[in-house]
Amino acid sequence: MTSQKRSPVVSVIIPCRNERAHIESCVRSVLEQRRVPGEFEVLIADGMSDDGTREILARLAREDRRLQVIDNPGGVVSTGLNAAVRATRGEVVLRMDVHTSYAADYIRQCFIALKESGAENVGGPWIAQGESLTAQAIAAVFQSRFGTGGARGHDANYTGFVDTVYLGCWHRNVFERFGMFDEELVRNQDDEFNLRLTRAGGKIWQSPRIRSWYRPRPSLQALCRQYMQYGYWKVRVIQKHKMPASWRHLAPGIFVLAFSILLVTAPLSALATWALTIVAGTYAICNAAASLLTASRHGWKLFPLLPIVFACYHFAYGFGFLCGVVDFIVLRRKPSVHFTRLTRSPT
Repeated sequence: MTSQKRSPVVSVIIPCRNERAHIESCVRSVLEQRRVPGEFEVLIADGMSDDGTREILARLAREDRRLQVIDNPGGVVSTGLNAAVRATRGEVVLRMDVHTSYAADYIRQCFIALKESGAENVGGPWIAQGESLTAQAIAAVFQSRFGTGGARGHDANYTGFVDTVYLGCWHRNVFERFGMFDEELVRNQDDEFNLRLTRAGGKIWQSPRIRSWYRPRPSLQALCRQYMQYGYWKVRVIQKHKMPASWRHLAPGIFVLAFSILLVTAPLSALATWALTIVAGTYAICNAAASLLTASRHGWKLFPLLPIVFACYHFAYGFGFLCGVVDFIVLRRKPSVHFTRLTRSPT
């Protein structure tokens, strides 16, 4: 009797572009994951890397038949995810990221949660872990309610239904029911997909047993660029669905708009000067209090950086959001090139 090749139960999809420094360690960590019932495959959607990433992937694919490399001519995350999904053979599709470390049972726990929860999408909390001092401060703010608006997805201990989840794990037929990722979106394509899913009656489940650690941007400049893009593309998601997934997404834009108007009008009006003093003073007090609380939890060596990092999160996101309002809603023009460039793959 001729033996047949077993089809994978889980298909892991990973978009990447120009990740020579990280791709090999990422792929090896995924291939070394604790086994799920049956087989699993790993599909890397490469955005036509030109830094040596493709050569590394080709070598790894020759070493392990479970790895497959797929071209992503679009070069952005959404086109890469869709290309990988279309090539999957497993009944479960699980997204992973190059800049994230995973517990040895990550895939197994995703598989179990998907089976037990009955949800259409499952994942773990979005936990950041920095290496340098600046990255540690960025990671600490990432877990702060003042930094992220209290999103449950950043709570390491929360178990239950959420409006979005980090990365994601789905039955393959979810993409047949709810559609693929929106390829127009350079950022926020996962939030938009989850919003579409929940609006259509689907459920998203978060389990702290699904453990991973995201590596944030290493510099304040990179952080600002990232969050300006998040704010910018959030406007397109809101425009598409006629309302935000959460009102916390509007707060930074409203704050930056109010602050900017008061800053411009303050020299002309005593009332504006008074209002600017109140707004700026209130923000400074809240920022200082949040920085003290965050430093007490994550280390006092971070305290000098924390107020600056909090401001980067809020002002960068808010500025990007306002730019998105101008481009997408006021002028109704194509996305600005400044908000479509990616300096590293996903998240």
